[in-house]
Amino acid sequence: MNSSSARSQALSLVGLLLLAIMNFSQVDGITPSPTPAECPTSDGTSLDQGIAYFLMLAALAITYLMH
Repeated sequence: MNSSSARSQALSLVGLLLLAIMNFSQVDGITPSPTPAECPTSDGTSLDQGIAYFLMLAALAITYLMH
């Protein structure tokens, strides 16, 4: 297997993984907006977790391409 087909397969795999992650982030329907007293507050952990997932995928892709 030459390097261009391996690179093509790696990019396809990364693309499929990103599509799967994006699919999990979609909501199931439209819900009415909460009143101001019910609005949830964010402590930033979901943003940190999203950044961590992205960095892990980037590291995986780089490791696969370098191997």
